[in-house]
Amino acid sequence: MKVRIEDYVKFDESRMAKIALATTSRCQLDLYCVAPGQSQRPHTHDDQDKIYYVVEGSGRFSLRGKEERLRKGEALVAEAGVEHGLFNDGNEPMLILVVVTPPPPHGPEAKKT
Repeated sequence: MKVRIEDYVKFDESRMAKIALATTSRCQLDLYCVAPGQSQRPHTHDDQDKIYYVVEGSGRFSLRGKEERLRKGEALVAEAGVEHGLFNDGNEPMLILVVVTPPPPHGPEAKKT
């Protein structure tokens, strides 16, 4: 399945937009559209690994209670059980590809491949 990221970019003024791009039985691919000032609170997934890959922009990402600044072309891997989150503290929108494996059992409606 080919996914053209720019076809899915959509920002929400009230909160970070989380857009499901594709889901298989073993992983899920999401696009996070994060406007300046928006965030995803630190949280954990007991049984899922998560990979954030910054496509555009930059921001602060937390991993195990420590902050990392990620820019376009950089990724962060959060293993299952490790606290993680993000905050767009810049002036530009941030686009992030997110891989979650295995996919959430209650995951958003997504395109099945």
